[in-house]
Amino acid sequence: MKIGVLTSSRADFGIFLPLLKALKKDPFFTLEIIAFGTHLSPFHGYTLNEIEKEGFTVKYKIESMLVSDSKEAIATAMSLTMMKFSSFWKENVEVFDLIFCLGDRYEMFAAVMAGVPFNVKFAHLHGGEKTMGAIDNIFRHAISHASSVHFTSTEIYQERLKQMIDEPNHVYYVGALSLDNIAAIPLLSTDVFKAKWHIDLTIPTILTTFHPETVNPNLNIHYAEELVKVIQSSKKYQFLITMPNSDTLGNTIRRIFKSNLTNRPGIFFIENLGTESYFTAMKFCSFLLGNTSSGIIEAASFGKYVINLGKRQDGRSCGTNIIQSDILLADIKSAIAKIESSKEYSGDNLYFKTGASDIILKILKEEISHEQ
Repeated sequence: MKIGVLTSSRADFGIFLPLLKALKKDPFFTLEIIAFGTHLSPFHGYTLNEIEKEGFTVKYKIESMLVSDSKEAIATAMSLTMMKFSSFWKENVEVFDLIFCLGDRYEMFAAVMAGVPFNVKFAHLHGGEKTMGAIDNIFRHAISHASSVHFTSTEIYQERLKQMIDEPNHVYYVGALSLDNIAAIPLLSTDVFKAKWHIDLTIPTILTTFHPETVNPNLNIHYAEELVKVIQSSKKYQFLITMPNSDTLGNTIRRIFKSNLTNRPGIFFIENLGTESYFTAMKFCSFLLGNTSSGIIEAASFGKYVINLGKRQDGRSCGTNIIQSDILLADIKSAIAKIESSKEYSGDNLYFKTGASDIILKILKEEISHEQ
């Protein structure tokens, strides 16, 4: 079975990683990675290198991102991505039996939509979910409608997706694929992490990632400024800040952070930690602060509380480790105090199911390949 995998960013590659390793190892499959989006952007760390460091050869590389992050630039990047992929699918549609796509990003949406006229068969991960604070919600549902095979992270999302799409025959609950990484990737010690990043995780650390709210982007400047106040007022913690993605006003948030926080002791900016180091930071940090989906999906498996800021993730199923906060200095301080007065989190992760990648491969062999 000839499999292609669309990966557009550091985030989706980290999620895909256990599946990629399983596909590469199994002789039933031939695997090709199709890299595009911020993977090929020097501004975002040129994370194509991360793919190659994991031992994968990238045959297909498609450049389509702009440095600007205005609404017009995002729309233009979508148009350019669709144009580039229209040529790609024309030349390569017969190469693949199935193309994996993931999530809800605008660049992933454009790549998938360009494949619709060519009847490309897509398999979608993380469909059926809901994030009302981001325009990604629209892209996710559109990708689901363009796909013929679906692998969901919870049973609730499985049922929701079956009700949403026109042909619900191949909707499978497999759990969150990224959680396979926890068992598969040996994490770093604090000494090795310090040698690699010059950050001492034995010091109380808040792992922080804040992305723009794209449904109402005009508030992002105010939100970034409030978060700066939180960081500046903290005396107890150091902050490990991973940088925002390429959404509308993502660059503006970067500038606000760096203009106010650069060269301050105990504040570290990292463009891309990679899965190994990111999970290491999650393991040893005091808690997470921000609005990234990884906090909601992955942090519970590390026994970590998460202060989820604002509305970007509104609608996503959350465990009891998630503390919701408005993006206001007083509210965030109150949430921090709540965590400090709580016992360590020991609950389950509602996104976890043992062996998600193995389940996917079994379904591909036993059900999907027989229909081709």
